[in-house]
Amino acid sequence: MPNTALITGASSGIGMEFARYHASKGGDVILTARRKDTLDALAAEVRTAHGVNAHVVALDLGAEGGAQALYDHVKEAGLTVDILINNAGFGGQGRFLDRELAKDLAMIDLNVKALVTLTHCFAADMVSNGGGRILNVASTAGFMPGPLQATYFATKAFVTSFSQAIDQEYRKRGLTCTALCPGYVKTEFADVSDLNGTDLVSKGGATPDDVARHGYEAMMRGALVTVNEAKLGFMVNWIIPLLPRRAVLKTVQRMQTKK
Repeated sequence: MPNTALITGASSGIGMEFARYHASKGGDVILTARRKDTLDALAAEVRTAHGVNAHVVALDLGAEGGAQALYDHVKEAGLTVDILINNAGFGGQGRFLDRELAKDLAMIDLNVKALVTLTHCFAADMVSNGGGRILNVASTAGFMPGPLQATYFATKAFVTSFSQAIDQEYRKRGLTCTALCPGYVKTEFADVSDLNGTDLVSKGGATPDDVARHGYEAMMRGALVTVNEAKLGFMVNWIIPLLPRRAVLKTVQRMQTKK
């Protein structure tokens, strides 16, 4: 039975662990990110460890036409994607007006536009083929506004909302769409997002492999939205919505303020 997963942002962190976990179950992988050398090493690793097929597509998914180029490459290679894992994304700390607008627009291009494009392209194929699974990596950030990461939090709110709507529209046609909403994860995210020195990072976080396994299994169950930690899930679903909005904003800002 075909079981090929396309994983974006596969050169590090959660994306890399998604690839390893899917391959450990005997599934083939299509790995994409910008760093070809890292992708090649990962592809060689999973081929040797699990005897699966591993294809590498190195490109900038956030660049103009990047998502469409990825889809075209997959189609030209004659590959069928059964599982799409939209993992690529990045954040960025700082007050909105202190940040370069180009960086936040690039964040929207990758976190939102590329994800929507890939979902549109591959979901159409999946529905035509009788079904498939999509896992969109969102964040608990999507449950609240994010002062000092205003654009990042907003992109993850979009991903969480978008994923649920896609699932509702196409579940009866065999396509499920799951939003994975982890809390802070110990990856390169803190370095790329300039969050080192904040309470968010200093309190520690989950490991990429634990989050990847949790998200993957939730996707396979057809879960709608999943948070990797039960206490955190309870907090964002049942406590934060009841708190005064200003208190939530102050708390989030405090967690993302550098000491």
